[in-house]
Amino acid sequence: MAPAAWLRSAAPRALLLPMLLLLLQPPPLLARALPPDAHHLHAERRGPQPWHAALPSSPAPAPATQEAPRPASSLRPPRCGVPDPPDGLSARNRQKRFVLSGGRWEKTDLTYRILRFPWQLVQEQVRQTMAEALKVWSDVTPLTFTEVHEGRADIMIDFARYWHGDDLPFDGPGGILAHAFFPKTHREGDVHFDYDETWTIGDDQGTDLLQVAAHEFGHVLGLQHTTAAKALMSAFYTFRYPLSLSPDDHRGIQHLYGQPWPTVTSRTPALGPQAGIDTNEIAPPEPDAPPDACEASFDAVSTIRGELFFFKAGFVWRLRGGQLQPGYPALASRHWQGLPSPVDAAFEDAQGHIWFFQGEWGLGIFLGPAPLTELGLVRFPVHAALVWGPEKNKIYFFRGRDYWRFHPSTQRVDSPVPRRTTDWRGVPSEIDAAFQMLMVRYAYFLRGRLYWKFDPVKVKVLEGFPRLVGPDFFGCAEPANTFL
Repeated sequence: MAPAAWLRSAAPRALLLPMLLLLLQPPPLLARALPPDAHHLHAERRGPQPWHAALPSSPAPAPATQEAPRPASSLRPPRCGVPDPPDGLSARNRQKRFVLSGGRWEKTDLTYRILRFPWQLVQEQVRQTMAEALKVWSDVTPLTFTEVHEGRADIMIDFARYWHGDDLPFDGPGGILAHAFFPKTHREGDVHFDYDETWTIGDDQGTDLLQVAAHEFGHVLGLQHTTAAKALMSAFYTFRYPLSLSPDDHRGIQHLYGQPWPTVTSRTPALGPQAGIDTNEIAPPEPDAPPDACEASFDAVSTIRGELFFFKAGFVWRLRGGQLQPGYPALASRHWQGLPSPVDAAFEDAQGHIWFFQGEWGLGIFLGPAPLTELGLVRFPVHAALVWGPEKNKIYFFRGRDYWRFHPSTQRVDSPVPRRTTDWRGVPSEIDAAFQMLMVRYAYFLRGRLYWKFDPVKVKVLEGFPRLVGPDFFGCAEPANTFL
């Protein structure tokens, strides 16, 4: 009997219309349709566990009585939950494709911690996947990532369901897969994955955790969604294997953090001249011993990638959080291959470009060497460079009793006619170096073994200065005779 005839004969007239409408509704679609040629591989699972049983006890689970939002429509492609940037992007952003969130980390060594794990995967698999996803970004930048297992980390990773405390609820399987918070926001570093997704690794039968994690870490580092084709930072999820950055992703992250620092590679020492054979070769000289930081008069000092670098005679000292790092001093060429020695001045601009100066030349790591006359300077060398303000939007060059304001956007000083350093009350002339530390409003000026601390509010050097650089920055012993 035809379905319509069966309805007419067996169903009461009052129920006919509701039943007919029910039959005419299409069956619910799967959140993610499998391709016709997909291999039906099933990863071994540990069984679906209750949410509260599958999570560690430290973070609070979602209340059992909480009403869950309705699952996302299956017609919506899976995507990241971070809102897209507004349509009215500047012409410059549209031209370069990659889009920045407006924030970046002011340090290069970041920590991360995984709070909770998805039930489909072994915890060690998740740890390895997160490390691989972060490595995608550290391979092309100076950034490093270290996992910690307790306390607050820079990047906090969690798997959550529905409403989970950040006003960006998840929607069950499909739809929104994950979201993250940009640097310099109220929840910077937080990364949340939807617990209800079918998480897999290198398998298109679910949602590939490696690809989604790498995308969200791009947000955590300061990248917005891009419209560039096949970019990792595209808002919509498409399974691609193996994982790699597109040229657009590559340009975007290096715009924020620069290129990776060169590493020193060990080389097999060349054999010396054989006995009785004159080769007319001169053996390369051994590097001189580094100067003593307690006695040195530094050539330049600069805050680069959130850390403080002191330069002297081809060597560099690296301070992080006020502590000299192991392995330093080291040759400056360990970080910047081809860097001239000595360096007269150095600074990092707001775009992450690193500049060095020697004699009549300026060297931008991303721009190459150029004579200082191209920057609008008619007098050289530059003795010191100071990046001023939290936005790094004020840069000053110092030489003797003169200084200039420099604009990296135009790569010119505002005027070839200098101003007088007497504007900086209490700062001596003929300084050797200048810098401002992050999160500190003061500027520091060095001459010889002494430094002066300048207060921009009072527009003068603080009382009690100058002081010795060695004891205050390198923990050197105070001299018995403190007369300066």
